[in-house]
Amino acid sequence: MRIDAVELREVALPLRFPFETSFGRSESHVCLLARIFSEGAEGWGEVPADSAPLYNEEDVGTAWHVLERFIIPAILGRAIDDPRAFPPLVTRIRRHHMAKAGVEAALWDLYARQWTQPLRMMLGGTQERIPVGVSLGIEPEIDILLDRISDFLAQGYRRIKVKIKPGWDVAVVERIRAVFGNIPLQVDANSAYTLADANVFRALDEYGLLLIEQPLEEDDLIDHAALQAQLRTPICLDESIVSPSHARKALDIGACRVINIKAARVGGLSAAVAIHDLCHARGVPVWCGGLLETGIGRAANLALASLPNFILPGDLSASDRYYEQDLIDPPVRLESDGTIAVPAAPGLGVTVRLDRVEAVTTRCALFR
Repeated sequence: MRIDAVELREVALPLRFPFETSFGRSESHVCLLARIFSEGAEGWGEVPADSAPLYNEEDVGTAWHVLERFIIPAILGRAIDDPRAFPPLVTRIRRHHMAKAGVEAALWDLYARQWTQPLRMMLGGTQERIPVGVSLGIEPEIDILLDRISDFLAQGYRRIKVKIKPGWDVAVVERIRAVFGNIPLQVDANSAYTLADANVFRALDEYGLLLIEQPLEEDDLIDHAALQAQLRTPICLDESIVSPSHARKALDIGACRVINIKAARVGGLSAAVAIHDLCHARGVPVWCGGLLETGIGRAANLALASLPNFILPGDLSASDRYYEQDLIDPPVRLESDGTIAVPAAPGLGVTVRLDRVEAVTTRCALFR
């Protein structure tokens, strides 16, 4: 695949419902789309960096800068016969994992289309349908959250995840259990606590949660190991795992018993597969997280989540969970059994609707 040109687009899609975490409240999803042209074909990838550097150090501005100045020049005019050849080309660029991941996803889309194979098969996926859950943000009132849980359970989602922060934690879980009983339930703190808050998690330990996600600092492993030793409930790491090396170290010291794999967080699909393989070899379950991606990013996530050790429901909800109109056809649909089909057509397996993309584009540039 000779890389002839790369197009970058910044897009902004309004969310159907505001989404609040311990980081803040979002009314829309802002991200970058990478479109790579090669020998008459094209591939798409999504850079799900947001408008502010809250989840990690990246935002759409820094991602655009690094892509334009460093990552795109590293691939333009170059023959890249396999997407796994891309990470070594940008390894000297420290971090900026989302920017790298978006370009690598577009290369994987191109590569799979070249071989007329679905991306799932190119990555080694074996599952054709993925059990999925839904992630619910912090609401102004607990009754609003309870109504939303009821609605999503009725739609068929197999697992409920709720965001927590100090002051919105144990009492919330207690109410959910009182109303809905023993539903599959987990919580996500997005690094909002410290080890001094261990009593909160010991209290949550009594509610039969599937897992507690990223309770402590985003760059910590040591304190998570100390907290995990106090709990029966598995700790799941998210923000702390930014590479296969971090995953290995976390498992070595007992910092977690589950890992949430996001390709965008670890630098791309190749690194995500490596983390999957590491956890599979050690008997540690994984699941696929989300970052409010459009259907472009979600299709890549579904292909990743088809690998055999993704045995917990992922945050891979249907297109209508976040958007009135997604950027792809067909949209991502939830089946009545709480699963989503992995696209079976070549590449990402979906058609990107350029008319819809253009309608929400706020910035665009073509690099040759």
